[in-house]
Amino acid sequence: MDSDERVIATNRRASFDYFLEDRFEAGLVLRGSEIKSVRARQVSLQEAYVDIDGIEAWLVNAHIAPYDPASRLGHEPLRRRKLLLHRREIARIHAGVRQRGYTLIPTRLYLKAGRAKLEFALARGNRKFDKRQSIAEREAAREIARQRGRDRGR
Repeated sequence: MDSDERVIATNRRASFDYFLEDRFEAGLVLRGSEIKSVRARQVSLQEAYVDIDGIEAWLVNAHIAPYDPASRLGHEPLRRRKLLLHRREIARIHAGVRQRGYTLIPTRLYLKAGRAKLEFALARGNRKFDKRQSIAEREAAREIARQRGRDRGR
């Protein structure tokens, strides 16, 4: 992460529910009231995903809360937002999504040089037994670390 980046929202659940592979960065097309809410950190990426239709990429189901001072002229919190990517990037990403079991999951939203950017990843679903296995591996590593700590104390 660069020093001029300010992280607004992260999707911490994404790494638990999916195997994250390739990561991409895209700009976001936002309205005035939306960027105000983003700067106020009123964003949730929990249920969001990226959809590619034809030659355009869209952020779907990301919740950007309405900005109170712009109440009458505000925005729809769950509207589809266009992602700014080059045509070649969209084609390469779309080729990855066409593979069976892959999807595009937003991992974080941040401001870079005053502009809203979205980092998303090509992800493969993590099955229930995979989750159990990763939890078991984590607990085994902790137990080994504890044993090493006890051995040093003697």
